[in-house]
Amino acid sequence: MAQHLAGIRVALTGPRKSKEMALLVEKMGGIPLVRPAQGTVFLDDRNIRNGLVSLISDPPDWAVLTTGMGLDAIFEMAEDMDIAGQLLDVLSEASIAARGYKTVNSLRKRKLAPLVRDDDGSTDGLIREFALHDLAGKKVMLQLHGETAPKLVNWLEEQGAEVRQVLPYRHVPPEEAELEQLLNEIVQHEVDAVAFTSGPQVRFLAAYAASQGKLEQMQQAFRDGVIPASVGKVTANAMREEGIEARVVPEEEKMGALIVELGRYIAAAHADQS
Repeated sequence: MAQHLAGIRVALTGPRKSKEMALLVEKMGGIPLVRPAQGTVFLDDRNIRNGLVSLISDPPDWAVLTTGMGLDAIFEMAEDMDIAGQLLDVLSEASIAARGYKTVNSLRKRKLAPLVRDDDGSTDGLIREFALHDLAGKKVMLQLHGETAPKLVNWLEEQGAEVRQVLPYRHVPPEEAELEQLLNEIVQHEVDAVAFTSGPQVRFLAAYAASQGKLEQMQQAFRDGVIPASVGKVTANAMREEGIEARVVPEEEKMGALIVELGRYIAAAHADQS
């Protein structure tokens, strides 16, 4: 494998598949630094059960689905509650909006198709495509992953929609010491690149940086030399909302593809300098 990351220090912020990503970085000659910025993620059974009861007893006009994993979790719980058929009926009768290709694939498995879907894998893209529809007085069920989406919720409510949220997963913040170490390494340029694999990682890190009065320093470090890399468009959009513009975003939204694309980016940058 080409040594495109030779000597490059890459901070890996995701708890999932960190060992596999670290091994790939090493195979490409890089130095992996595992720096979890997300903490743990767990299935929130009570939230899903309450959401399902509400959904079936008071069906929405619109179902806004934002993650394939979250939708799968909802259906698995519905199977456990023996109401999967009712859930499918409710979604079949509702207008569906979907963000991201994984959500669309999850719908396709169940022979459901969205009326609205984003044009670029982001919340902003979903809002743009939603703009043609009248939501005044409509009941909207919003399925998120494990964190709230104030921008989307505010926009829906501004259109006159009545919004109910279902969060199948819950994110627990990482250890403060982990965030402190990563933040210091970024602002002191002790890492060459940071690989983000989810929005919560970006938001937890940015919130911690702001609490320490170092958000602008971190943003500047990413502009000045530390390479911000994103696993896909949704995470890149979360980065943009925190004042960080991703410079590496692979076409294929996979963690391995992220590291390979990072190597290509660095190899191209070295070629330009020579």
